Amino acid sequence: MAAYGLYTHIASNRFRSMLLLAGLFALVYVMVYAGALLGEALSNGGAPLDYYLAAAMGDLIKAFPYATAGTALWIAIAYFFHQSIVDAVTGGESVTRQQQPRLYNLLENLCISRGIPMPKLEIVESEALNAYATGLNRRQYALTVTTGLLNALNDQEIEAVLGHELTHIRNGDVQMMVIAVIIAGAVGFFAELFFRTFTNFGYYGGYGRYRGSWSSSSPASSDDNRRSSGGAGIVVVIIAVALIALAWLLSQLVRLALSRSREFLADAGSVELTKNPDAMISALRKIENRGELPGATSAVMELCLDNPREGFADLFATHPSIEARVQALVRYAGGHDPGPLALPSEARLGPHDQPGAHETAPPRQKGPWEDAPRADASASDAPSGPSSGPSSEPSSGPWDDPPGPWGRHR
Repeated sequence: MAAYGLYTHIASNRFRSMLLLAGLFALVYVMVYAGALLGEALSNGGAPLDYYLAAAMGDLIKAFPYATAGTALWIAIAYFFHQSIVDAVTGGESVTRQQQPRLYNLLENLCISRGIPMPKLEIVESEALNAYATGLNRRQYALTVTTGLLNALNDQEIEAVLGHELTHIRNGDVQMMVIAVIIAGAVGFFAELFFRTFTNFGYYGGYGRYRGSWSSSSPASSDDNRRSSGGAGIVVVIIAVALIALAWLLSQLVRLALSRSREFLADAGSVELTKNPDAMISALRKIENRGELPGATSAVMELCLDNPREGFADLFATHPSIEARVQALVRYAGGHDPGPLALPSEARLGPHDQPGAHETAPPRQKGPWEDAPRADASASDAPSGPSSGPSSEPSSGPWDDPPGPWGRHR
């Protein structure tokens, strides 16, 4: 991990953030052009291919200011209200020191010891084990953890998780992820809007119905032109749909521009802050396969400490596997891997359950009096004397044959 270079990673994140924002505008313009192609094909049937392309370009030029303003408005809304949107999806709520003294003190001590500005603290009521950071500037930064995480991890492990998320904030990873969510949301919105608008054949382009010289030709040539123009319309529709699908796919693949190395670097940053690689490793092992937030979208899950993926979906995962992250900490930070860890039973019980109620009781160990059980045992079998009974201390006497406190076997 040392080969990546922390400051190079931060600078690269800032540069790529600007590229992604510029790419968002480009994708929106592609969407508008594709929508104009669909509109022209549906409203001007029978025109040749070059007319459709030119008319769609004219529509794009006319719509350019509105598309730019709409995209800028989307970015502004996401800039100021993305935290509220994420909280609405996950159910996150801000907490104070009085409400969560343990968590607040751990975060505050970690920030003070390293001179890091204190982000806002939020809690999600969920049994899932996860955490995430959000924000685009120092005044917006917030760190959110689940109640399941608080119940399952000890103080050192929680401190390691907090250090991981603080490193994401310091490295600029949070800004990158928020921008990626903005891009995916904006392009997805425009894609759905165009498909809903232009599938009802109600759109009329700015160039009106095509009236070309091909319509005044001889009947034979007119039939040929109609057939070729009809084919051009189909081709235009195919091109438009392909452009919209491509723009949407690129908006989803923007997440792949977010290198998986950011998670390795955040793990390393946590070790640098806490000086405790074993705590980070044990926290990851406890979180492993237990981090899925109910109701959270894929975009929100990509903000989290762990985003579990399996099978083919792992090819497009934005997080490396827990195994890979643990092995990196073992190799480069000198930590020790305990292997997959089971959570304490109390962390999985509901409020009306008793600890151990769902667990199989361990076999009761036999006492010395149970070596030779008898079906016909009765009270008359008990030996006389002051030391009779299984709870009495054994004493020697003529009745101890064989030796033992229970008397003679019959």
